[in-house]
Amino acid sequence: MRPSTALRQSNRIQYLRRSARVTTTQWRRTLTYWLGAILVGIVAVGFAEAADWAARARSRMVHWDPWIMVVVIPGGLALSTWLTRRFFRGAQGSGIPQTIATLHIDNFGVVDRVLSLRTAFGKILLTTFGLLCGASIGREGPTVQIGASIMHAFSRLLGHSNVTAKRGAILAGGAAGVSAAFNTPLAGIVFAIEELSHSFEQRTSGTMLTGVVLSGVTAIALVGNYTYFGHTDVDVPIGISWIAVLTCGIVGGLAGGSFSAILIRASKGIPGALGRFIMQRPVAFAASCGLVLAVLGLVSHGATYGTGYAQARAIIDGSEHYPASFFILKFLATIVSYCSGIPGGLFAPSLAIGAGIGGWIEQFLPHTTPGAVVLLGMVAYFSAVVQAPLTATVIVMEMCDNQQVTLALMATSFLAFGVSRMICAHALYGALADRFMDTVDRAPVTRRPATESRGANATETLVGEVQGKPDAS
Repeated sequence: MRPSTALRQSNRIQYLRRSARVTTTQWRRTLTYWLGAILVGIVAVGFAEAADWAARARSRMVHWDPWIMVVVIPGGLALSTWLTRRFFRGAQGSGIPQTIATLHIDNFGVVDRVLSLRTAFGKILLTTFGLLCGASIGREGPTVQIGASIMHAFSRLLGHSNVTAKRGAILAGGAAGVSAAFNTPLAGIVFAIEELSHSFEQRTSGTMLTGVVLSGVTAIALVGNYTYFGHTDVDVPIGISWIAVLTCGIVGGLAGGSFSAILIRASKGIPGALGRFIMQRPVAFAASCGLVLAVLGLVSHGATYGTGYAQARAIIDGSEHYPASFFILKFLATIVSYCSGIPGGLFAPSLAIGAGIGGWIEQFLPHTTPGAVVLLGMVAYFSAVVQAPLTATVIVMEMCDNQQVTLALMATSFLAFGVSRMICAHALYGALADRFMDTVDRAPVTRRPATESRGANATETLVGEVQGKPDAS
């Protein structure tokens, strides 16, 4: 064999060996991400089961003696706040602002702490505990941070040094969390694009789509192909029925925009003696919030406790009719719960408040199917709170397994979004994320500029996580 031929064969063998090593590495990374997405689905289902158990246990307590909540809620919120600050810094709040912020923070030492598995465990434990005590919170928002934490852990396991790959894993985890929490795969994708990243990058889209599908399939395999609020067969035909679109869009937009504005204003700090009390005595402040929640629960006969899932479903299927006081009291209970600083999200309570608004409006619109008005009220308020109209539309559509009402849902959602923007110029989760990143800057840590729509909450700033001292509430 001539030397030139032998050299070509040697080069060819070396090339094949390198290709084989690259292919093996790629498959190892792919399988690792698949395993992470499946784990997100498993954890989300387990979290949902724990939350349902907490709701049943709380209902038994309330049935035994409603006045016991005067002790349970203040003591529970105080304990939750102390545990959060002592052992699980970074677990407070909904988790979505933290996830958004980690997609823009350049210091991955901070990201590693915010998305640690310890924080994720604390999120599950303390959100479940908050639901047991009667706080008006949800598990879906926390599931976003939990999903992002799991996928970030797998990214670290693979030793990723590429920033785009790391952020892609976080984005995929957050989207997978939404998909598994609601059993709404399409909503997970839209949520990742519209709310988490505000963009769609080709290099990360494959990871995100695969994560959403695998986590969703895992959830279905474990609990069946359920719909969050069951199946609804209602429609809003174009014509006089669309008065409901205008009414729900305006009322829901005003209510949701006001809710966001209140939380964003509270995040910037409360002046005077009350502000000093919150900063210096966060545990006592949480107990005070618990006392307010107990009073609201007694006035509403327990309707304001927990996620509001049971009330929302009853309003949708028409089995229960709640007065206007329900959504007003639930609105107040959710603000108090969130400002207390305990772990817990806004998705489920917002859907319950929206259902209450729709249920109240439907009595004035006899020409529209009642169940349809409830769905419109739900999507209007939810869209106004998160200022993500596509996500709100898809989530409500998938949760109720109803495509007939999609056009009306979308029109209501965008109208409510516009009304909300007039009241609150910045999206709630974006504002909370910006406040967290401002705290990181003071640490000091560098970050990329956020979009103008990003916003924040003092209970989410995690000053203690970044600076090693008690966080602002």
